[in-house]
This record gives sequence, structure tokens and C-alpha cells, in this order.
Amino acid sequence: MLQHISDLYVKARSHPPKRLVLAAAHDENALEAVVNANNQGIVSAILVGDKTKIDALAQKLGIDLGDFRIIDEADNDKAAAIAVKLVKEKEADILMKGNLGTSNLLKAVLNKEYGLRTGELISHLALFEVPTYHKVIGLCDAAMNIAPDFNGKVSIIKSATAYLRQLGITLPKVAVLSAVETVNPDMKSTMDASALAKMADRGQIKNCIIDGPLSFDNAVSKKSAEYKGVVSTVAGDADLLIADDIDAANALYKAFIYFAGAKCAAVILGASAPIVLTSRADSEETKLNSIAMAAAV
Repeated sequence: MLQHISDLYVKARSHPPKRLVLAAAHDENALEAVVNANNQGIVSAILVGDKTKIDALAQKLGIDLGDFRIIDEADNDKAAAIAVKLVKEKEADILMKGNLGTSNLLKAVLNKEYGLRTGELISHLALFEVPTYHKVIGLCDAAMNIAPDFNGKVSIIKSATAYLRQLGITLPKVAVLSAVETVNPDMKSTMDASALAKMADRGQIKNCIIDGPLSFDNAVSKKSAEYKGVVSTVAGDADLLIADDIDAANALYKAFIYFAGAKCAAVILGASAPIVLTSRADSEETKLNSIAMAAAV
């Protein structure tokens, strides 16, 4: 069981540093996060980008890049392609976005010739250490998929639970969220949730426990579930929350951080290697946590 985000650092340091490649590395925020991760022994790094700009940023930040391999490529799309190929060729274990658009990076990731396709949906997994919850809890999908269909939710759950198992959660408990905890044919979220739960019961989705529909309070509070008469091994003990769409997931993601004071880490799944996409709005701690999360598996 993961109880704290700091456990990710312990796992990351339990093996030799993973190799991270930063695409379009001439980005102040991303470069600083990677250097911090390198200094903490979490990763070693390859920087792909405009070397003149990278050197200028290093001078501005007062950091020494003498131990870093730097590949000079000023064109962002070409830098993304080089970074992805390094992962494809097993010269790097983690891909990270620098000074380029997410769509540009994903175009390289999904390239049919040299990309990192696995057949699963590209999806976002965030982990939170919430002061009022007894362990780290995951959330999908707050950043990638706008309104995943049923098959999309199956793929998201498979990718997320596989990653959680690599982090040491041997049988992840998955709560599929809705506004209510009863099946209502007029509410698509409840129909999807009940079908996902039945698929897990019958072994169609393996190595996890899925229950739903569960309202958020039932997913995280045994007391609430008992009060409502919800009998479930997931209720009050969820490891992973699956929201119906990006609106619900993104609101919950930001509520955890801004209202609940949660610590956060996040990676992109569904490719053959974890991908770190940090936002300028992310705290320095979140950026470093996300690198640790990618390096921990």
C-alpha cells in the first residue's frame, strides 16, 4: 500500500536511476525539474533541444549540465521524434515534455513507424496524498480523454491498474464514479460502471476489484457507504477513482490540490514507457513528484 507520495522516491531509489529523455529541453521549468531529479538520484537524463537556449537557461538557473548528454536539435518536432526514438530503441526509459505542445509530442508517440503504441488508449493517471485519506489515491482521466466511451474506460482501467501493481498495490480497488450509487438506465455513467464491475467479477478485467456506480462519498468513506447501505469491499478503501468524463475528473483533481491541500504526482500511460507532461501551473514539488512516479516502476 502506498501511504505517502514520498514512497515513490523510495521506490525510485531502490534500483539504478532510470534514464529520462526531455524533448525540446530548452524549457526553464522542465529543465529545472529534471536537474533536481538528477541531483536526487532519481533519474539520469538526456536533453534533446536547442543547445544554445539550453546552455543559456543553465547559466540563468546556475546549474551545471556537465553530466548530461545533450543532443542539439532546435526544431521541436524533430526533437520530439529523436526523444521518442531513444525510448523506442531502449536508450531511455521515460519520456518527458519540454518546450513543445502536448499534441506535438503525442504525434511522435503515436507515429506508426517509430512511436510507442501499445494498443491501449493514451490516458492520464494522477496520484494524490490527501491529508484526510488513509493512503495514496489515484484518479483517471483528468487531462487526456474528454469523454471516454465504454471501451475507452476499459483501456484506462487496465493501464492504470497495471501501473498501480508495479507500484506495489497488488490488487487495486477501483471505484467507478457517478452522482449516485444505484443503477439508473437514464444515467450512462451508472450503466458503464455496473458493466465494468461485472466484467471484473467475471475475469474480463483481471487483477483488480471494480465496483460501481459509487458516488464520491461512498468511494472514500466507509461511514457514508454504511449509512447508505452500500455493501462493497471498495467503498471507503478505493485505490483508484474513475470519473465519467474530463470535466468531473479535472474538477476533482483541482479540488484535491487547491481545497484539500493534496500532494500530487501524475504520468501519461498507454504508451510503452511512462510519459511526464508537467504544466507551468504545476508546483515544483508536483513536477518532481511526477518524475519520481515515472521512475518508481
